[in-house]
Amino acid sequence: MGFTEAADRGIDNLEHGVIVDTEFYSREKPDECPAREALVELADLAPQDPRLLAMIQHLVKKGVAVTSTLPVFDTGAEPGFKRAVTPAVLEALSTETKSRLLANHLAGRMPPEVVARLVKLEMAFERAFVQAGGTLLAGCDPTGNGAVLAGYGDQREVELLVEAGFTPLEALRIASWNGAAFLGQQDRIGSLAPGKAADLVVVKGDPSKDINDIEKVEFVVKDGLGYDPQKLAESVRWLVGIR
Repeated sequence: MGFTEAADRGIDNLEHGVIVDTEFYSREKPDECPAREALVELADLAPQDPRLLAMIQHLVKKGVAVTSTLPVFDTGAEPGFKRAVTPAVLEALSTETKSRLLANHLAGRMPPEVVARLVKLEMAFERAFVQAGGTLLAGCDPTGNGAVLAGYGDQREVELLVEAGFTPLEALRIASWNGAAFLGQQDRIGSLAPGKAADLVVVKGDPSKDINDIEKVEFVVKDGLGYDPQKLAESVRWLVGIR
């Protein structure tokens, strides 16, 4: 089912973006999921294609949100994989998960040049969607081959939104306020204000000027209690993939 049909059927949020939308695949058939073939063809779709722009307008008109999961796709090519699989990520993975991750990467699932074009298209789609008035959310989808982990993947998502052309403040808002507002929880979470949940990350630097400072975590506050990020990382060492 393509995004246009999904919107017409009442879906209010679409995950991952245009990369998973098969409605532009020339050989689409009912009840078949042509994932790989559709992706290869989609990589040649121009961001200014009238069909794509019409789909964006339709989503905005229907009030459908889109959740960006750029880290999942960015790891498909060598540069993105190296940026995502940091020493901290590797230390969190179980031995079996780490071996499977590296083996899958070496085997390759999609030509790197195709992945690069798809990521570029996805970034252009997300910018156009927001410019048209759409609500963009952010997530890292830590369920794939192990290269994207919760927390680290969320940081990478924000960085990739900036790489896509959003300002650091726009990217931070997409990753915080937009999600809270979409869920109707903006009075409780999503921004810093008296009376809201005391859940925040304190970093060294200024992410509004240099988005990479988002990785320089000094401490984490959850429900008003402070946590040492190093100890948090140590508590999950070698456990991802086991529990």
